[in-house]
Amino acid sequence: MFKNVFGSGFLVRTAHVVLTWIITLILFLYDTELRKQEETGQLLQPVLFVLLVLLSVLLYFAVSLMDPGFILSEENDLQFTLGVTEEQQDMIPPSTKSLRQRRCGHCLLQQPMRSKHCQTCQHCVRRYDHHCPWIENCVGERNHRWFVLYLAVQLLVLLWGLHITWTGFSYAPSWSLWLRSNGVLLTVCALLALLALIVLLLLGSHLYLISMNITTWEFMSRHRISYLKHCGADENPFDRGASPNLWGFFCEWGSVVWEQVYFREGNDPV
Repeated sequence: MFKNVFGSGFLVRTAHVVLTWIITLILFLYDTELRKQEETGQLLQPVLFVLLVLLSVLLYFAVSLMDPGFILSEENDLQFTLGVTEEQQDMIPPSTKSLRQRRCGHCLLQQPMRSKHCQTCQHCVRRYDHHCPWIENCVGERNHRWFVLYLAVQLLVLLWGLHITWTGFSYAPSWSLWLRSNGVLLTVCALLALLALIVLLLLGSHLYLISMNITTWEFMSRHRISYLKHCGADENPFDRGASPNLWGFFCEWGSVVWEQVYFREGNDPV
């Protein structure tokens, strides 16, 4: 289920964790509301903040080390090959271009629909979304919902940390003295604001694509994907409506044979 913790992403993960706890420590060392509450014995918010930071770190490791849906052998993945019944094949007009089973040119395994070979991970991934350098892992069928949950928790941590940083700025009679006394907090504030903006954009874009049941790879490269390039610009054969798409993504577990969804009744095959 999990990849080797000492793999190629070890330095990235270590840097992420070290930076997270350094910033948390700074928020407690400077004269912020966290430190004031800790000194007065009001421990509820400091404890909640530390627990939330810990949760974000645990989710980060879970997403970065989890198997995103690697296709390791054909014997274990026969159910994910082109699952179109004879009845569904009869629905395909003879004039249209039917889909063929795809075999990966790198690992030589049959690829289920919506899967893609990742050049970095050197594996095909089911319902491939993208390879994320932040977590040094692919985002795919098995860890996509956890990736979105991690983004939501991380955004909450960053916004709360930004608020805490703002409460730590102290008054000084001149700009030079103010920068000298608040320089570290100002740096932390700028870093948190930048990261919060990035995470907000990532979370918003993923929720938008999830509501349409389309992956980042499909959205960016639909003109090169065999099962999408013949569809119209606004046509998505996997879209069931925003609410069913969100429900299926967050609440329905298990693998989906996307070929059956693609060739469902009422959908124009390609």
